[in-house]
Amino acid sequence: MTKIIGLTGGIGSGKTTIANYFAEKGIPVYIADDEARKITESPEILISIRKIFGDEVFNNEKLDRVKVSQIVFNDKDKLKQLNAIIHPAVKKHFKSWVLQNSNFDFVVYETAILFESGSYKQCDFVISVIAPIETRIKRVMIRDSISREDVLKRMENQWLDEQRIKNSDFIIENTNKKEMMLQVDEILKKIAIQ
Repeated sequence: MTKIIGLTGGIGSGKTTIANYFAEKGIPVYIADDEARKITESPEILISIRKIFGDEVFNNEKLDRVKVSQIVFNDKDKLKQLNAIIHPAVKKHFKSWVLQNSNFDFVVYETAILFESGSYKQCDFVISVIAPIETRIKRVMIRDSISREDVLKRMENQWLDEQRIKNSDFIIENTNKKEMMLQVDEILKKIAIQ
Protein backbone atom coordinates (compact mmCIF):
# COMPACT_ATOMS: atom_id res chain seq x y z
CA MET A 1 0.00 0.00 0.00
CA THR A 2 1.24 3.50 -0.86
CA LYS A 3 2.53 5.39 2.15
CA ILE A 4 1.92 9.13 2.43
CA ILE A 5 4.75 11.37 3.59
CA GLY A 6 3.48 14.70 4.85
CA LEU A 7 5.98 17.49 4.19
CA THR A 8 5.42 20.72 6.06
CA GLY A 9 7.14 23.77 7.47
CA GLY A 10 6.46 27.44 7.94
CA ILE A 11 6.45 29.92 5.11
CA GLY A 12 9.97 30.34 3.71
CA SER A 13 11.33 27.21 5.41
CA GLY A 14 12.40 25.53 2.15
CA LYS A 15 9.65 22.94 1.69
CA THR A 16 9.59 23.45 -2.06
CA THR A 17 13.33 22.74 -2.41
CA ILE A 18 12.83 19.47 -0.53
CA ALA A 19 9.66 18.63 -2.48
CA ASN A 20 11.64 19.11 -5.69
CA TYR A 21 14.35 16.80 -4.38
CA PHE A 22 11.76 14.09 -3.67
CA ALA A 23 10.45 14.56 -7.23
CA GLU A 24 14.00 14.24 -8.64
CA LYS A 25 14.19 10.89 -6.84
CA GLY A 26 11.08 9.74 -8.73
CA ILE A 27 8.64 10.10 -5.82
CA PRO A 28 5.31 11.71 -6.80
CA VAL A 29 4.78 15.03 -5.01
CA TYR A 30 1.45 16.77 -4.44
CA ILE A 31 1.95 20.51 -3.84
CA ALA A 32 -1.25 21.48 -2.03
CA ASP A 33 -0.93 25.24 -2.71
CA ASP A 34 -0.58 24.68 -6.47
CA GLU A 35 -3.52 22.30 -6.55
CA ALA A 36 -5.63 24.64 -4.38
CA ARG A 37 -4.92 27.43 -6.88
CA LYS A 38 -6.23 25.25 -9.73
CA ILE A 39 -9.24 24.13 -7.68
CA THR A 40 -10.21 27.76 -6.95
CA GLU A 41 -10.72 28.25 -10.68
CA SER A 42 -13.66 25.83 -10.71
CA PRO A 43 -17.06 27.54 -11.10
CA GLU A 44 -18.61 26.10 -7.91
CA ILE A 45 -15.65 27.24 -5.77
CA LEU A 46 -15.73 30.72 -7.32
CA ILE A 47 -19.44 31.01 -6.52
CA SER A 48 -18.74 30.11 -2.87
CA ILE A 49 -15.89 32.64 -2.70
CA ARG A 50 -18.11 35.37 -4.18
CA LYS A 51 -20.76 34.65 -1.51
CA ILE A 52 -18.23 35.30 1.26
CA PHE A 53 -16.08 38.07 -0.20
CA GLY A 54 -18.40 39.76 -2.66
CA ASP A 55 -17.68 41.20 -6.09
CA GLU A 56 -14.72 43.32 -4.93
CA VAL A 57 -12.36 40.30 -5.06
CA PHE A 58 -13.13 39.80 -8.74
CA ASN A 59 -11.60 41.67 -11.64
CA ASN A 60 -13.43 41.10 -14.95
CA GLU A 61 -14.90 37.89 -13.49
CA LYS A 62 -11.40 36.66 -12.58
CA LEU A 63 -10.51 36.07 -8.94
CA ASP A 64 -8.05 38.68 -7.64
CA ARG A 65 -5.86 36.53 -5.40
CA VAL A 66 -3.93 39.52 -4.05
CA LYS A 67 -7.13 41.11 -2.74
CA VAL A 68 -8.25 37.82 -1.20
CA SER A 69 -4.83 37.41 0.47
CA GLN A 70 -4.95 40.93 1.88
CA ILE A 71 -8.38 40.24 3.36
CA VAL A 72 -7.68 36.79 4.86
CA PHE A 73 -4.33 37.67 6.37
CA ASN A 74 -6.02 40.53 8.24
CA ASP A 75 -9.27 38.77 9.16
CA LYS A 76 -9.07 35.33 10.80
CA ASP A 77 -12.80 34.70 10.35
CA LYS A 78 -12.59 35.26 6.60
CA LEU A 79 -9.53 32.96 6.49
CA LYS A 80 -11.54 30.25 8.28
CA GLN A 81 -14.41 30.69 5.82
CA LEU A 82 -12.07 30.46 2.84
CA ASN A 83 -10.36 27.37 4.28
CA ALA A 84 -13.77 25.75 4.83
CA ILE A 85 -14.32 26.01 1.06
CA ILE A 86 -10.84 25.09 -0.17
CA HIS A 87 -9.64 22.38 2.26
CA PRO A 88 -12.41 19.82 1.61
CA ALA A 89 -11.97 20.25 -2.16
CA VAL A 90 -8.19 19.77 -1.91
CA LYS A 91 -8.65 16.75 0.38
CA LYS A 92 -11.00 15.12 -2.15
CA HIS A 93 -8.64 15.89 -5.04
CA PHE A 94 -5.65 14.52 -3.10
CA LYS A 95 -7.47 11.23 -2.42
CA SER A 96 -8.02 10.63 -6.13
CA TRP A 97 -4.41 11.69 -6.87
CA VAL A 98 -3.12 9.07 -4.38
CA LEU A 99 -5.20 6.41 -6.15
CA GLN A 100 -3.68 7.45 -9.48
CA ASN A 101 -0.20 7.02 -7.93
CA SER A 102 -0.93 3.82 -6.01
CA ASN A 103 1.79 1.93 -7.87
CA PHE A 104 4.43 3.94 -5.93
CA ASP A 105 5.66 2.92 -2.47
CA PHE A 106 5.57 6.55 -1.31
CA VAL A 107 3.97 9.83 -2.28
CA VAL A 108 4.62 13.24 -0.75
CA TYR A 109 1.93 15.68 0.35
CA GLU A 110 3.50 19.15 0.68
CA THR A 111 1.66 21.93 2.50
CA ALA A 112 2.54 24.70 4.97
CA ILE A 113 -0.61 24.02 6.98
CA LEU A 114 -0.48 20.22 7.30
CA PHE A 115 -1.31 20.36 11.02
CA GLU A 116 -3.57 23.41 10.94
CA SER A 117 -5.79 21.84 8.25
CA GLY A 118 -5.88 18.40 9.89
CA SER A 119 -4.28 16.82 6.80
CA TYR A 120 -1.55 15.22 8.93
CA LYS A 121 -4.16 12.60 9.91
CA GLN A 122 -3.97 11.03 6.44
CA CYS A 123 -0.16 10.78 6.52
CA ASP A 124 1.93 7.77 7.53
CA PHE A 125 4.94 9.96 8.30
CA VAL A 126 5.38 13.70 8.81
CA ILE A 127 8.53 15.63 7.97
CA SER A 128 8.84 19.22 9.18
CA VAL A 129 11.30 21.62 7.61
CA ILE A 130 12.66 24.25 9.93
CA ALA A 131 14.91 27.25 9.35
CA PRO A 132 15.90 30.34 11.35
CA ILE A 133 13.03 32.83 11.44
CA GLU A 134 15.06 35.73 10.01
CA THR A 135 16.20 33.56 7.10
CA ARG A 136 12.58 32.65 6.42
CA ILE A 137 11.41 36.27 6.54
CA LYS A 138 14.11 37.39 4.10
CA ARG A 139 13.36 34.51 1.70
CA VAL A 140 9.64 35.34 1.57
CA MET A 141 10.21 39.09 1.24
CA ILE A 142 12.42 38.43 -1.81
CA ARG A 143 10.29 35.62 -3.27
CA ASP A 144 6.90 37.37 -2.95
CA SER A 145 8.07 41.01 -3.10
CA ILE A 146 6.22 41.80 0.12
CA SER A 147 7.04 43.72 3.28
CA ARG A 148 8.39 42.24 6.50
CA GLU A 149 5.04 43.08 8.15
CA ASP A 150 3.14 41.11 5.50
CA VAL A 151 5.40 38.09 6.03
CA LEU A 152 4.86 38.28 9.79
CA LYS A 153 1.06 38.46 9.29
CA ARG A 154 1.21 35.27 7.23
CA MET A 155 3.36 33.60 9.87
CA GLU A 156 0.77 34.43 12.53
CA ASN A 157 -1.66 32.08 10.80
CA GLN A 158 0.75 29.14 10.93
CA TRP A 159 2.03 26.91 13.69
CA LEU A 160 5.37 27.68 15.30
CA ASP A 161 8.34 25.39 14.55
CA GLU A 162 8.21 24.16 18.16
CA GLN A 163 4.64 22.92 17.62
CA ARG A 164 5.56 21.20 14.36
CA ILE A 165 8.64 19.55 15.87
CA LYS A 166 6.57 17.99 18.68
CA ASN A 167 4.15 16.46 16.19
CA SER A 168 6.55 15.29 13.47
CA ASP A 169 8.32 12.01 12.84
CA PHE A 170 11.32 13.69 11.22
CA ILE A 171 12.84 17.19 11.22
CA ILE A 172 14.97 18.67 8.45
CA GLU A 173 17.04 21.71 9.31
CA ASN A 174 17.34 23.90 6.23
CA THR A 175 20.52 25.85 6.70
CA ASN A 176 22.66 24.23 4.01
CA LYS A 177 21.31 22.71 0.78
CA LYS A 178 23.77 19.81 0.61
CA GLU A 179 23.14 18.91 4.26
CA MET A 180 19.43 19.12 3.65
CA MET A 181 19.60 16.58 0.80
CA LEU A 182 21.61 14.21 3.00
CA GLN A 183 18.92 14.50 5.68
CA VAL A 184 16.25 13.60 3.11
CA ASP A 185 18.26 10.55 1.98
CA GLU A 186 18.61 9.39 5.59
CA ILE A 187 14.89 9.78 6.24
CA LEU A 188 14.03 7.80 3.09
CA LYS A 189 16.30 4.96 4.25
CA LYS A 190 14.55 4.90 7.65
CA ILE A 191 11.06 5.04 6.13
CA ALA A 192 11.88 2.26 3.64
CA ILE A 193 12.60 -0.24 6.40
CA GLN A 194 9.50 0.57 8.48
